[in-house]
Amino acid sequence: MDTQLEADERILSWLEIDLDAQLHFTSSIVVLTDRRLLAAPGNSNTGEASTHGQGWQSFSFRDGLRLTRRDHAGVGTLELFDISSRLAHWRYTLGSDIAAGRLIEHFDRQLTYVLTKQMPPPPAQALCPNCETPLLAGQEECPVCSKEIHTPPSTWTLFRLWRFARPYRWRLLAGFLLSLASTAATLVPPYLTMPLMDKVLIPYQNGMPIDRGRVTLYLSGLLGAALLAWVLGWARTYILALVSERIGADLRTTTYEHLLKLSQEYFGGKRTGDLMARIGSETDRINIFISLHFLDFATDVLMITMTTVILASINHWLALVTLLPLPVIAFLIHTVREKLRTGFERVDRIWAEVTNVLADTIPGIRVVKAFAQEQREAARFRAANAHNLEVNDKVNKVWSLFGPTVTLLTEIGLLIIWAFGIWQISQNDISVGVLTAFLAYIGRFYTRLDSMSRIVSVTQKAAAGAKRIFDVLDHVSSVPEPANPVHLSSVTGRIELRGVGFRYGTRSVTRDVSLTIEPGEMVGLVGHSGSGKSTMVNLICRFYDVTEGAILIDGVDIRSLPVAEYRRHIGLVLQEPFLFFGTIAENIAYGKPDATREEIVAAARAAHAHEFILRLPHGYDSLVGERGQALSGGERQRISIARALLIDPKILILDEATSSVDTTTEKEIQKALDNLVRGRTTIAIAHRLSTLREANRLVVLDRGSVVEVGTHDELMACEGHYYRLYQAQARNVDSEGESRPPVIVGKDEGDRE
Repeated sequence: MDTQLEADERILSWLEIDLDAQLHFTSSIVVLTDRRLLAAPGNSNTGEASTHGQGWQSFSFRDGLRLTRRDHAGVGTLELFDISSRLAHWRYTLGSDIAAGRLIEHFDRQLTYVLTKQMPPPPAQALCPNCETPLLAGQEECPVCSKEIHTPPSTWTLFRLWRFARPYRWRLLAGFLLSLASTAATLVPPYLTMPLMDKVLIPYQNGMPIDRGRVTLYLSGLLGAALLAWVLGWARTYILALVSERIGADLRTTTYEHLLKLSQEYFGGKRTGDLMARIGSETDRINIFISLHFLDFATDVLMITMTTVILASINHWLALVTLLPLPVIAFLIHTVREKLRTGFERVDRIWAEVTNVLADTIPGIRVVKAFAQEQREAARFRAANAHNLEVNDKVNKVWSLFGPTVTLLTEIGLLIIWAFGIWQISQNDISVGVLTAFLAYIGRFYTRLDSMSRIVSVTQKAAAGAKRIFDVLDHVSSVPEPANPVHLSSVTGRIELRGVGFRYGTRSVTRDVSLTIEPGEMVGLVGHSGSGKSTMVNLICRFYDVTEGAILIDGVDIRSLPVAEYRRHIGLVLQEPFLFFGTIAENIAYGKPDATREEIVAAARAAHAHEFILRLPHGYDSLVGERGQALSGGERQRISIARALLIDPKILILDEATSSVDTTTEKEIQKALDNLVRGRTTIAIAHRLSTLREANRLVVLDRGSVVEVGTHDELMACEGHYYRLYQAQARNVDSEGESRPPVIVGKDEGDRE
């Protein structure tokens, strides 16, 4: 690159080009300097340009020169124009779109400076409206708000679980009091060993008779303390187990309900296995922590505190020596916790990768077997499992050293107690009974201390799980409920789009779309793949919210209507109908669970599904299998039409409802669709002419904009976009020798759902 620059020429910006003119992947570059625009050879379609070096194109700054960008179907195009013509254009994938925007910004500023010798003021720094993060040139989506930041989990995250524990606070208090009482009961036996040693056993060893009454009293005290500790321990464990199960159930329910309220945009960036792991295994881990380990931790703290008080009351010097290992153990706990909290959060994310492989493969097992990819999927699982094993090994390497180290310190502490205790007995400062009681308390003290140190691992695992759950709960839907909702008593089905624009991240999908659809009118959306048809449907259904303009139903902005209430007026029939595992009757009644059998049958008859349903072994009670695999594509489609008919919507969306079936099945589905669209406002994206034969108008989209509106005959007479599309697709049909009608539009694969 340096060899192409002139003396004192400076590079201001550049854009890496990864597609050639034939849309093949390549590696090239467009460079902006303070004097001109340079393009590497072989990466553009150029008009008039001067060459510089070995095939490099050079475009000097001059009046009328302008640089623009646009995108279509996932491909960005950078175009250079002068007053009379397009000089060159370069194509790139949309990953470089932000860099392209930055290049154009620098180009405009430098061109202004070269022509006027005055540098324009820099553009105001765009900020995210939510978090005020600075955005790059051309960047519409905030990287902070749109992505989950993998920050290490904090133990303090566990305190956020209080919102789920609050309804059970009195049961938790009862459990705490029972823990306090049971811990006190377990501390009684060591205290009784002092008089048992000093007043019974040692006097007997010195020749005095055993006081049977005293022995009976002490032994009865030991037995009573043991029984009381057992009863109290059982009661506290049972109460806290009940509470933890209810907290876990509430946590799962709340997370799932919140997940259902999130927009479709959220699910587009998440894996099914990861979300399943969060709601399933993470809540189970928190549940176990609350019911078992948190209880043990509370008991350990009480035991250590009460033991320390008792030891200090017996002999403060011996108690001081007992506490010597505590600072070292506390330092180890702090050090290990810092390493474990990041490690366990990473373990959770890697485990989600393993779950993702299962979630991908099991639903798609038919495709896996059809293409004989069992070995490949097994290799994917082995790789994910090996990664999981590697991460766990790193965490266990730290944890395995910590436990034995704490045990060693406690053993050394016991040894010190023995040595110091024997020395105090030799000095007649304490009795043998005191040392015996001390050793009994110390045994319990260090056991609890060791237990507390081991709970660090469980606590960090629970904190990591809590963070992943609150990542979901903290996510705000991009399709929010209105603050002051408007309720429509009835809907006629009039749809109005006013200057609608939508951007997905930095990609502009639709631009300035204005359209009015009258009640009962059927409108067909046609256009090339990626022209924005499915995006329009998604906006009308409010799966996404418009970024510009507004969509109105009966004169009311749909953003002011409650989401669920609004969608009850919309019936949606997709190209690939989704059926839930269950009976046919349950799937037909999915949108109206309280429907009677008569209503279900009536909807099935109208959808021309009644006959094939009766041929099934159990009729309407036949199971459809996972995702409806027990039925053919046409049968699934007719059930989805019956599902839409049952809710009697005022607005109907047909998203290529007949594109994936044969001609015979299409005729059956078309009969069902004729019943479905009658008297409803209908928007249809069609793959075949037959689906749109009853349309009142056709709306032609191109690159996210409405370019033509009219009937089939009107649009053919204009010989515009629709005419060219129709002729091209008719030639394709003729070349393939098909007998079916010509295709109106291709499958809208380029649009995002």
